Amino acid sequence: MKFPPIAAALLATLAFATAGCDKFLDQPVLGQYEAGQFFTSNTNAVLAVNAAYVPLSFRDAAANPLWVLGDVASDDAVKGSNPGDQTDFENIDNFNITPINAAVEAMWSRYYDGIFKCNVVTDGLPASNTAVSADVRQQVLGQAQFLRAYYYFQLTTIYGRIPLRLKVETPEELQSPARDQADIYAQIEQDCAAAAAALPNVWPAAADLGRATKGAALALLAKTYLYEKKYALAASTAQQVTALGYTLLPVQADNFRAATKNNAESIFSVQHTAGLSPGQGNNLNQWFAPRQQNGYGFFYPTKSLVNNFEKTAAGVVDPRLDYSVGRFGQSFFGIPFDTTWSTTTFLSKKHLQPLSEVPATTRGDGNLNFQAIRYAEVLLIEAEATNEAGNPAAALGPLNKVRKRARESYLNDRTLPGYGTVPAGLLPDITTTDQNQLRDYIRRERRAELALEFQRFFDVVRYGEAYAKAALSNQPNFSYARHRFFPVPQSERDTNKKLGL
Repeated sequence: MKFPPIAAALLATLAFATAGCDKFLDQPVLGQYEAGQFFTSNTNAVLAVNAAYVPLSFRDAAANPLWVLGDVASDDAVKGSNPGDQTDFENIDNFNITPINAAVEAMWSRYYDGIFKCNVVTDGLPASNTAVSADVRQQVLGQAQFLRAYYYFQLTTIYGRIPLRLKVETPEELQSPARDQADIYAQIEQDCAAAAAALPNVWPAAADLGRATKGAALALLAKTYLYEKKYALAASTAQQVTALGYTLLPVQADNFRAATKNNAESIFSVQHTAGLSPGQGNNLNQWFAPRQQNGYGFFYPTKSLVNNFEKTAAGVVDPRLDYSVGRFGQSFFGIPFDTTWSTTTFLSKKHLQPLSEVPATTRGDGNLNFQAIRYAEVLLIEAEATNEAGNPAAALGPLNKVRKRARESYLNDRTLPGYGTVPAGLLPDITTTDQNQLRDYIRRERRAELALEFQRFFDVVRYGEAYAKAALSNQPNFSYARHRFFPVPQSERDTNKKLGL
C-alpha cells in the first residue's frame, strides 16, 4: 500500500476532529469517531499514525520549546530577544524554574499528546483486527511504537520520573504514579525492538519520506542504552545502524539545507513543508532570525560554544563553526553578518534559511526539516559507549570518521577559502587511548558536531555533577540536584493525585 505522505499528517488530524458521528460511547474516540469504528481500513490506520507525528513539528516554536529546554538551559545558547519577552523562557535561561513555567508545561502536554495518539493506534490495531491488512498493520504499529519510544525518551530525559501510559486511559486510569527512569527505559527498549523488527530499512515511495524506519528505531535504542550506561549494548546497537548503510555527507551543512534534506545521513527527520494550509512550515526560521530580517531574534549562541570549536596554530577554525553560527567577518546567508543583531554577537544558523528561499514576508513558514537523529550522532554514540566500556582504542574509529568529514569540508565545500586543500593541523585524528583524555575529546566533539541541535543541556547533566557545575559556572541559580530534571508541570500535579512526587 502507498501511504499518504507525512505532509498530510496535520490535515489528517483535522479530518479526525471534523468528522461526524451521532453517538458517543464510553470508549476512546478519534475526534468524533469511536475507536472501534475507525480502524476499519488501511487508509484510516495510516491516517491515525500520521496524526502521531504531528507533535514533533516546529510549526509553532513557542508550542514546541525543545530548543529552550535543550539549549537555552545550557552553556550553548541564551534566550535572546528583548528582556521580558517570553519571560518563562528567560526563567529557564536563569534557572528560575517552577512547575508553572510555560515551556515546562508545553513540552509535557505536547509529548503526552503524542503518546496518546500512539496509544490510539496500538489500541485500535490488535491482532484480531482483520479489517486492516497484515502488512499495513505491521508498518503502522511499528511507527506508533517508535514514536511512543521517542516521546518517552524525550520526556524522561527532560523530567526524570514520569507516568507510564501504554493505552488510551479512562480518567480513573490517568491517576497513576510517576515511575522510575528504569521502568521508562525498559518500555523504550521494548518499543524500539518491536519497531526495528516491524519497519523497513527504507520506505520505497518518495511520499513516505520522514516515516520511521528500522534505522531510526535502532538509533534511538542505541541512544537509550547510552543514557542507561549500558555501554556494550549501546556500541553494538550503533554498529547495527552503520550496517544498514547510512553515511556521512561530504559537507555537514547539507544536513541543514532545504535542497539536501532527507539525505543519506538523515536517520529520523521531522518533516516541514512550506506553503500549505493549514501551515506545516518550520517556524524556527522566524523565531531565530534577526529582527532586521522580520525575525523574532531569539536563541543566541554563546561565546563558550564558539570557543569549543578547534583552531589550528595558524588560526583556521573548524568549518562547523560557521556552518552552525553567524559571526563577525563571515557571510550570513550571502550578506555580511552584523554583530548588532545579537546581544552575544552570534546567531544560530542551522535552523534558518536565506531570504532567497523564504522571504521576510513569510519568514515563519520555512521548509527545513528538524534533524532528530542523524548518522554523525550514531558514530559519536558508538565512540562514547566503546570508550566507557573500557575499549578506548576501538572508540577512535567512529570518532575520527566524524572529524575527518569536518576537516575534509575543505575538499568538498567550494565556498571555503582555500578550497581544495585541508589546512595544516586542522582537526587531526585523535590517537590517545587514555580513557579519561578520550572521554574529554569525545564530549568536545559531540558539542561541536551537534551544536544548537537542542541536546546540549541533556548531555551536560548526564555527564555528572562536576561537569555540569563547571559548564554552568556562570549560572549562580543552577543546582545540580534541583535542576538535573525539569519539574513535572503543575497541571499534572493538580490533576493526577496519585503522581507521588
